[in-house]
Amino acid sequence: MLLAGDIGGTKTHLAVFSVEAGPRAPLFEATFPSPRYSSLESVVQEFLRQASLPVERASFGVAGPVVRGRATITNLPWAIDATHICEAFHLSSVILLNDLESIATGVPLLQEQDLRTLHAGQPVSGGAIAIIAPGTGLGEAFLTWDGTCYRAHATEGGHTDFGPNNDLELEMLRYLKRRFEHVSYELVCSGMGLPNIYAYLRDSRYAAEPSWLAEQLAAASDPTPVIVNNALDPKKACKLTTGTLDLFVSILGAEAGNLALKTLATGGVYLGGGIPPRIIPALETGRLLQAFRSKGRLSHVLADVPVRVILNPKVALMGAAWAGLQEIALHNGKESVP
Repeated sequence: MLLAGDIGGTKTHLAVFSVEAGPRAPLFEATFPSPRYSSLESVVQEFLRQASLPVERASFGVAGPVVRGRATITNLPWAIDATHICEAFHLSSVILLNDLESIATGVPLLQEQDLRTLHAGQPVSGGAIAIIAPGTGLGEAFLTWDGTCYRAHATEGGHTDFGPNNDLELEMLRYLKRRFEHVSYELVCSGMGLPNIYAYLRDSRYAAEPSWLAEQLAAASDPTPVIVNNALDPKKACKLTTGTLDLFVSILGAEAGNLALKTLATGGVYLGGGIPPRIIPALETGRLLQAFRSKGRLSHVLADVPVRVILNPKVALMGAAWAGLQEIALHNGKESVP
């Protein structure tokens, strides 16, 4: 049996899987608040005590770069070492995947009920697949077909330079350059990016900030849900919050299109992360697809590319599980997980 996990700065989701049941059917699972623990080992120890199931191997998707079997978690003081975990829990092997690599690995396992289609398009069989995931930060990854199955590739594309597409975005770039040394797509297209867009629109007098909204934001530990919830509520929406969300959606669409061109994602583009499922109405207005396809002479290349939102919050866990179960299957002389 396999211990798999989706390890993030806010929560750690662990589960036990078997080759027979597959990556969509955990035998036991539990979620833990990451900041309450000093290390991944302490979380695993508590989980295994609850599960009372013997595990032979482990596979973790982690919110941070993975280099030579080691990783540090973004927004969490954890250092994860695959070798150390192997020794601590007497495991045969431990796989560490970047969280977007883990999400990408899980994409081929998704079913129709796990997805919301924004544009059906005409996917090319075996074509590359791109994943862009705005959550707390902005993650990007892609999949390529090797003739037998899809292989996931991690990137740090969310940290590339933000490129404005109109005067409003150009002025926002100038505004943010005065505040940050480097303005990346993550700084304008993520949970941390939404407040930056809002601050620019407020300070540039795009619209006045209502006093009731200023009070809500001042009282909130995280301004992003306040901005999004008000923008989506017809009774509370104001020009400042709706303008913030509209600009966010346009930037997300443009960067999704950039990623699709760079990877030639004829197999489709998938929007993951925590934000897209929460803003489906804003994604379905047509603003995202317009920005996605607005690529000049190459616009026609993206016209048939499917665009879908990942609704299943366990896709990263499934991806980590599939990677670990595949290793077990190969070890046992089987070509792949059933």
